[in-house]
Amino acid sequence: MKETAAECNELHPVYTFGRPPRGRRQFLTKAGWIGVWLVFLSSPIQDLAAGRHTPLATVLGSLGLAVFVVCYLTLVFRYTTRILQWGGVITSFGLLVALAVVLALSFGDHWLGLFVYVSVSAGAVLPMRYTLWVVPAVTVLMVLVGLRDDGLGDLITNLGVITLLVGFAMSGVRQLIRTTIQLRQARATVAQLAANEERLRLARDLHDLLGHSLSLITLKSELAGRMLPDHPDKAAQQVADIEQVSRQALVDVREAVSGYRRRTLAGELAGARTALTAAGIEADVPLEAPAELPGEEGEAALAWALREAVTNVVRHSGAYHCTVTFTARQTLAGRLLELSVEDDGAGGPGAAAGNGLTGLAERVEAVGGVLETGPGARRGFRLAVRVPLAGAAVGSPS
Repeated sequence: MKETAAECNELHPVYTFGRPPRGRRQFLTKAGWIGVWLVFLSSPIQDLAAGRHTPLATVLGSLGLAVFVVCYLTLVFRYTTRILQWGGVITSFGLLVALAVVLALSFGDHWLGLFVYVSVSAGAVLPMRYTLWVVPAVTVLMVLVGLRDDGLGDLITNLGVITLLVGFAMSGVRQLIRTTIQLRQARATVAQLAANEERLRLARDLHDLLGHSLSLITLKSELAGRMLPDHPDKAAQQVADIEQVSRQALVDVREAVSGYRRRTLAGELAGARTALTAAGIEADVPLEAPAELPGEEGEAALAWALREAVTNVVRHSGAYHCTVTFTARQTLAGRLLELSVEDDGAGGPGAAAGNGLTGLAERVEAVGGVLETGPGARRGFRLAVRVPLAGAAVGSPS
């Protein structure tokens, strides 16, 4: 599962929101999302390039704009998740507000768009209880700064609405990021608890399975040791009983291990939903296995088929949607249960079947089933497995 999560991060970088960028690709993706907002810098840059100001003013304006952008990027790159030290946040945000006011007052209405970045930073970094009054305050400050020039009514109204809405929108995005992080942590906790519960169940089963047998073996060994000098025939009987009990314990252990290793559809359906969701693929997967199932071997074959199909979808398809269905069919060979896994990705695994599909086909044929692969109904790839239901004839179902 850890490998699947790593692959899904590469395939779907949007799912890395709320985490520091890991690697060049994630850094470029996050930079691209943040860089979209830099469009509001076009007006100040054009104002500097137009030559309306003295050379000294142009240099100071360029320097101030560069410092402004650095403060903005520092806030949205470093402090959109968990903030451990608020000193850097307050300093950067205060400098951002001061630069926006000074530059807009010094260079005119072309620089009012800087307040949009102040609002974005407030929504992306500050807690909601502060954002509720900081974003409107930034909007009012922008309007007051703009009122010093005549004929800016429409510009101030438009920028005021943008500044207000963008600030609250970024606050909503930040809350979504926080919720995503909490959900990811909750999933990890649930997985850990499930693993602990499985360990406890295994410990209980082993205790119930071997506790009585080992206690009996110990008791009979002590009896045989005491009887051996004076009653060798009775000691031999105790040793025979020990052998019988140990053989039965060995049989019980083998049956238990076989049960642990057996794949079930219910378990694989839960694993399929988790793997597809973690990979950013919309999963249309039944919550429960069908009421009527094949025997243990048939169910295990379907479970292996589901695992192999979902693994291929996650690793190779590049799909956005995957559908898993079960259908009971009546054929000339008897009643069958069909498992279908279909995605909307780039297509099949290639011209030749891989080792996974080849081994899966052999496993399915061993229980009298059939494996079919090919293009989906609309596009993508479809894997279908048909296995005889319990009591159905074993042959070549069609």
